[in-house]
Amino acid sequence: MYTFCIWMIGSGLFAVFGALAWRSKKAVRFWNISQEIRVSNVQKYNRAVAKMWFVFSGIFTGIGLPVLAKNPAWIAVTILGAMFSVIALMVVYTVIEKKYRIQ
Repeated sequence: MYTFCIWMIGSGLFAVFGALAWRSKKAVRFWNISQEIRVSNVQKYNRAVAKMWFVFSGIFTGIGLPVLAKNPAWIAVTILGAMFSVIALMVVYTVIEKKYRIQ
């Protein structure tokens, strides 16, 4: 149960990232914090990134549910699901960045 609570805290942090991106006036960063990103429409870009974080938070919550079963096979599903969802998160962000980035 403690593991699931910690997992939910992590999921909540991703939702907080989404809320911060939604309210931000400057273009939010993903890959690093030192490099500015120039985008064509800051508000639409931030909203797209915020939606990405909200969806990821929901998926991350769902992936954490097998931890409650306390079965090693299901925990492997959680670990693999987290790995693939993080890779998908990076791919989605790359698509968002290509759409809004100014060259």
